[in-house]
Amino acid sequence: MTTSNQIYTVTARAQIGAPPARVYAVIADYRNGHPRILPKAFTSLLVEKGGVGEGTSTRVSMRVFGRRMEFRADISEPEPGRVLVERHVGASDSVTSFTVDPGSRKDESVVTIATELASRSGFLGAIERFMTRKTLQRLYRQELGLLDSVAREYRSPDGRSLQ
Repeated sequence: MTTSNQIYTVTARAQIGAPPARVYAVIADYRNGHPRILPKAFTSLLVEKGGVGEGTSTRVSMRVFGRRMEFRADISEPEPGRVLVERHVGASDSVTSFTVDPGSRKDESVVTIATELASRSGFLGAIERFMTRKTLQRLYRQELGLLDSVAREYRSPDGRSLQ
């Protein structure tokens, strides 16, 4: 019997109290900004190449379901300043995107984190999707809360305040 993979997406969205350019800068800065928005489940973030946006490669470790997992990601910017994508290579082959849109006021943003994953089909796949969706949405809510705090005060690596 063969099993085929089923593709599904886990999404979380929040309003952030900082302008889009500053919010995006935090997300894209894998040396100083992004590590500060990762929930405690993420135990390390190592920059292997680059460090800011397009061309960056990272290795992330996290503890989930009592296990330590490691992911490698290559970063691209299909819409620089608005959409950043982490393509996880290796075992997971998932894709996470961060989309930053203007909020209702000039000093606000709306950020969407979306991850596209593959799971088994059938009953075991349904359990896998349920558990993964529940866990990732909890982590993304934490990450968006941290992003809101960090982005309000964030300055670029050269010390400039971003508007």
